[in-house]
Amino acid sequence: MHDNVLALLSGDLSPSARIWTALAPALFAVAYFLVGLVLFCIRCAIKGIPRDAETLTRGKSVLVGFFLRHYFFWVIQPLWRVLLRSGLPANALSMLSGLLGVSSGVAVAAGRFALGGWLFLLAGVLDVMDGRVARTRKEANPAGAALDSVLDRYVDSAMLMGLAWYYRDTWVLLPALGALLGSSLVPYVRAKGEGLGVSVRDGAMQRLERVLFLGVGTALSPILEALFWPEQKHPMHWLAVAGLVFVAILSNVTAVARFRTLVAALTPKKPVQPRSNVALFGFNAAAGAIATVVDFAAVLAMVEWAGLSPVWATVAGCVLGGVVNYSINRVITFRSNGAVAPQLARYTLVSATSALLNAGGVALLTLHPQLAYTLGWWVVRGVVYFAWNLPLQRDYVFNDHASDELMEQRPHAA
Repeated sequence: MHDNVLALLSGDLSPSARIWTALAPALFAVAYFLVGLVLFCIRCAIKGIPRDAETLTRGKSVLVGFFLRHYFFWVIQPLWRVLLRSGLPANALSMLSGLLGVSSGVAVAAGRFALGGWLFLLAGVLDVMDGRVARTRKEANPAGAALDSVLDRYVDSAMLMGLAWYYRDTWVLLPALGALLGSSLVPYVRAKGEGLGVSVRDGAMQRLERVLFLGVGTALSPILEALFWPEQKHPMHWLAVAGLVFVAILSNVTAVARFRTLVAALTPKKPVQPRSNVALFGFNAAAGAIATVVDFAAVLAMVEWAGLSPVWATVAGCVLGGVVNYSINRVITFRSNGAVAPQLARYTLVSATSALLNAGGVALLTLHPQLAYTLGWWVVRGVVYFAWNLPLQRDYVFNDHASDELMEQRPHAA
């Protein structure tokens, strides 16, 4: 018995023990929630869905809809009543959630994924309870809300930092850092929006989803490792990796979507564009492709047929491609009627800075030899195009309305 306890505390477990330490809590939880789901469905068939008022105000997501959210809060009612009757302050529940969440990060950093995953899930459940307890007792206040929000960031960060430490010598470190970034930005953009009077609660990967996918994947991952790779001293925990990658991608997608919603809501309304954003992107991308083909064909002709040096042919090809790209965008993409000379000057500035950004980005990524330079080239091209070229061509180079306003602001000669 003594040896078993020491093995459990140290993590030096046999494959079967690793399976049961991960599976035993899962079996209990699955049994509870499955029985609860059956009873919930029967209750819904007889009396309708028991709608949780707070859930309705928080909204839903693609991954976890209203039905599942109502079911979850219905099935944990027994635990909620126990906590409510215990008399524990809501802030104490918040602190307990924070302590368990930080402990989960310490556990996964040491390779104890089952322990860390279940602690993280329990911390998430307590995080749901504390605010409800405070509101039911009419003890909710800004100080408690601030404490809860900050502790949530510590819990998420601790878990992801623990995973990053465990995977520090593998490629999984990158999605761990990506998940840390996305999980921080999602609530930050929401808080920034609320401070500016804009509600941005949409997105697929909110906190409930992050806790669910990351916690379950981490808690159950030792089962697969013990079944298929029992001899590995530092297992990859592939189920946890899948959950981590999923959270990394969707949390950043959610953050970007909220950021776009916030900026769009705060941006002063502009005159209606002659084309939709999708059409602008399509025509702009086509103009770039045509200009590239013209550039390449001109270089081949000048080198192969005219005998020009490749260096001067490249310079001439770039100029010709730029003229073609400018002409197509002016006439077809943006349908601009502005003066040509100022537009060309602005177009040249944007193109020159774009070239510098592309060159600098590729140079930075080549500092990491494990990343293929071709992949880095495409990544940098895509980022610079969407973050710099397209918006500046739309709002700066070919924006006739902005040009007119600029002319009106300039002092006129007497």
